[in-house]
Amino acid sequence: MWQKEAQFTALVNALSTDLYRYAFWLCRNRELAEDLVQETFARAWRAIEDLRDDRAARAWLLVTLRREHARYFERTRPPRTDIDPDTLPAVRREFDPSTEAWVLRRELARLPPDYREPLLLQIIGGFSIDEIADMLKVTSAAVTTRVFRARQQLRRALGGAAGFQVASS
Repeated sequence: MWQKEAQFTALVNALSTDLYRYAFWLCRNRELAEDLVQETFARAWRAIEDLRDDRAARAWLLVTLRREHARYFERTRPPRTDIDPDTLPAVRREFDPSTEAWVLRRELARLPPDYREPLLLQIIGGFSIDEIADMLKVTSAAVTTRVFRARQQLRRALGGAAGFQVASS
């Protein structure tokens, strides 16, 4: 029991920031991201014995988090209301206010999800092509192609913006 608690505590301490960052990227909501991370760790606690290799913990937890996010939207049906967009208050953004960061976020958001997700998993998550392929349940060749195309689209979109370069892997 003590070994299980120690292993779990080490996972929480080492990976909670990465999980929260990924959850926030998925849902763009602080409270929901926190709930998703909590539920992910609750599932991890119940299945910690299934983790055979501690080096695989990060990918295992990110896949679990991604599934929790999908489960949340399967369970939740937001209420539909007709709202006049002109009556909405201004939305406060908690992003880097610089023009460069705004342009980059805008262009990343414009990428198709099939391209954006593997690119962000590689850049932000630091995962290899093979790890991303396992997480997304596609081939390594598909991930390589999607990351390449995402980078190409970003280069084209940001090509006219001074100072922007999209690094190659």
